[in-house]
Amino acid sequence: MSDSDRLLDFVSSVSGEEFLKVEENFGDGFVRLRISEAERRQAQHDIRGFEDIVVELLRNARDARAHRIFVASSRDGDIRTLTIIDDGVGIPCALHDRVFEPRVTSKLETMVVDKWGVHGRGMALYSVRTNVVSARIASSAEHKGTALTIVSDTTDLAERSDQSTWPAVERDENGELTVCRGPHNIIRRVLEFAVEHPQIHVYMGTPAEVLSTLHGCARDELGTSDILFCDDTSTLPVWQRAAVSADAAELVAIADQMGLSISERTAHRIMASELCALETVLAQASPSEEDVSPSAPDPDIYKDRRGLRIHHADLDMFRRELERAFDTIGERYYVHLKGEPKITVKKDGLQVKFDIEKED
Repeated sequence: MSDSDRLLDFVSSVSGEEFLKVEENFGDGFVRLRISEAERRQAQHDIRGFEDIVVELLRNARDARAHRIFVASSRDGDIRTLTIIDDGVGIPCALHDRVFEPRVTSKLETMVVDKWGVHGRGMALYSVRTNVVSARIASSAEHKGTALTIVSDTTDLAERSDQSTWPAVERDENGELTVCRGPHNIIRRVLEFAVEHPQIHVYMGTPAEVLSTLHGCARDELGTSDILFCDDTSTLPVWQRAAVSADAAELVAIADQMGLSISERTAHRIMASELCALETVLAQASPSEEDVSPSAPDPDIYKDRRGLRIHHADLDMFRRELERAFDTIGERYYVHLKGEPKITVKKDGLQVKFDIEKED
């Protein structure tokens, strides 16, 4: 054993294994991992499209123990702006810029492995910032939640061409919700996250719709005295601050501090309750219980012996499996399905056709 190895063993025995993971301690639970530890956590992070950024920001909010996440998305020409507001633990003011540096994380002892891969490597926000025009913490403090704003040029970082279509959400054979037909756009990523984490209330809309929802939700939760006698909005969680605005001009100012850009006319409409609050994305996309079809009867195998007959319920299940199988190719080659796979039942086999659209 070399002298350096003996020294590391001694330090580990005295200070604990945690010491060997950390290059720099910023306090409040935030550290910069050593390169070796970041590599052990598979530090390389691959962002191929704007939808990948959305997933990373949602996972950050989840790991901050958020119960509510509000996603405001808008596009002006080639510029996409995304603001995500949550009611999680928040980020200390002194670390608002530091969290975008490589290997900086609050997950020293824990990292999360979920359907999207490993999270907690200290590389997600760093990778986000290096792929967009700007990324900043619009507002956050300890125990106050976070508002984070991303501005991206779609000519540099591509996004799916169809950003308005909502994918279908159906129940699978086990009665579980699953996201199926539709483009792999921002909406789909948010829906997939919401399906994976139904305990988190996730809302998505335009900045005006999200602000109206924040305004309404916070007023339902805050007492009258909290609203009337709040002289310093920074004492409130970020997501509640819109509720204490005295007039439209103040609401515009508060919204700007949260990374939400609205006009004073829109602020007047929100104050007058003319803009309806959003439902959660699951409530908007999920089938109602009465829409859920009853269990399909067993196929009648004696109906026709002259050729292959497949029950429509089995065809639907097969079609969903085909869509899931296509996802891997679709994401890799930037194509998506144009409608459902077409299945033709022939006498001696099945014919499947995929109509696809290429990304612009």
